[in-house]
Amino acid sequence: MAVAFKIVVAIALAVSSLSALPALSRPETEPRDLLPPLIVAPALIAMAVLAELIAMPASTWSARLVGTNSLVCLSFIPLIGIGPLALLLLALRYGASSHPAVSGAAAGLAAGGIAAAFYASHCTDDSPLFVATWYTMAVAILAIAGAFAARRVIHW
Repeated sequence: MAVAFKIVVAIALAVSSLSALPALSRPETEPRDLLPPLIVAPALIAMAVLAELIAMPASTWSARLVGTNSLVCLSFIPLIGIGPLALLLLALRYGASSHPAVSGAAAGLAAGGIAAAFYASHCTDDSPLFVATWYTMAVAILAIAGAFAARRVIHW
């Protein structure tokens, strides 16, 4: 069940971020209007973390947070996501975004969701604490990279 949850959260992030990209490629879009769907994945993670904190003894929280593959996760999700991020930025280049950094960050979130879904099927750390910490940091790396790269790639 935990493996399926990780994949569902990653897919929710990818789908919500991908659905924002067409609107972000147009100049009249206000990024704040696209936030509600992006809250789905963080809300799912927050509920799972809360459930785990209630269900598990406090003495196990540290081990569940760190897991055994934290550095692998932090490395592989960004590596897997580089290709999708590059393709999404290339696609955004043909739009007319008035918020290129936001568009790039959304592309990074989408690429991170795609990469996290693939990585989750192989990761043996299934704790929501682990996912909330390490997957989030790995996806954030792609979002930040997307925001910075978009400033140079996306312009009209």
